[in-house]
Amino acid sequence: MKKITKATYLKWYEDMLFWRKFEDKLAQVYIQQKVRGFLHLYNGQEAILAGALHVMDLSKDKMITAYRNHVQPIGMGVDPRKVMAELYGKKTGTSMGMGGSMHIFSKEHRFYGGHGIVGGQIPLGAGLAFADKYFKRDAVTLTFLGDGAARQGSLHETFTMAVKWNLPVVFCVENNGYAMGTSVARTSKSLDIWKLGLGYDMPCGPVDAMDPEKVAEALDEAIVRARKGEGPTFLELKTYRYRGHSMSDAQQYRTKEEVAEYQKIDPITTVKDIIKKNKYATDKEIKEIDKRVKDLVAECEKFAEESDFPEIQTMYDVVYEQKDYPFLPHKL
Repeated sequence: MKKITKATYLKWYEDMLFWRKFEDKLAQVYIQQKVRGFLHLYNGQEAILAGALHVMDLSKDKMITAYRNHVQPIGMGVDPRKVMAELYGKKTGTSMGMGGSMHIFSKEHRFYGGHGIVGGQIPLGAGLAFADKYFKRDAVTLTFLGDGAARQGSLHETFTMAVKWNLPVVFCVENNGYAMGTSVARTSKSLDIWKLGLGYDMPCGPVDAMDPEKVAEALDEAIVRARKGEGPTFLELKTYRYRGHSMSDAQQYRTKEEVAEYQKIDPITTVKDIIKKNKYATDKEIKEIDKRVKDLVAECEKFAEESDFPEIQTMYDVVYEQKDYPFLPHKL
């Protein structure tokens, strides 16, 4: 695995802090009705993305996930201003404002969504991996899903084929404990989701996903295995979300005290503590990072605010492709 250094920890801190503050801003403007529809935030789960990006080869590896998908494309290289604009529904967004919160997508940066159907991305992730194997691209696909999606039949159908064909895919359950609002304990006899992999003779196991270093170690092993042609791995990334399932979630299924306990092991705070303990940065340097993050979030907000909404015609242009259709000329 690529060595974890002082520079790694400083990057993790700045990246995770930006992702958190970026989404805090989204929560703020959502209340102002500048972002509409559903809004599912990643607060608390940032260590997963930080660890994953450390071991991925971003020149060829792919990522696909569910609808909690704002910060992943940013980590993969997408301009955060365009992500913010997409959430605002502006034409400068990643999909010209036509996708919105749950459907961020970037073929250029190998981020394949953003999927609103629970578990819908699981077979698609295996399909991406199948294509890579077929065309001998030496690439690996990380397929993320929530603990609720682990109950979908598509997971089992996909596991069967992925193992049989030795596909270069890593299946990652981001187990934040509550799916949409129901605890794992109320939906399953077994609390260890990773054990589902045992039935398919697939390497599997749990990971402390509040620690980016542990995430990196587990994913590196799985990625190396997949790249060698030895097939898929199934990991249960045990994490926690500090906000509700979406902004409309009243969170009556848990207590404020429980959230406060998990905030004691907040991945951003933990990384910051390690930076201070090892003297990787002075207090002044940390404040400079904080300021860069604040300024970038403000820049993203300004870009989204000042961008124009797409013309109504665009809605038809992205649907109709029939050249001889007499009423709606296609411009795209």
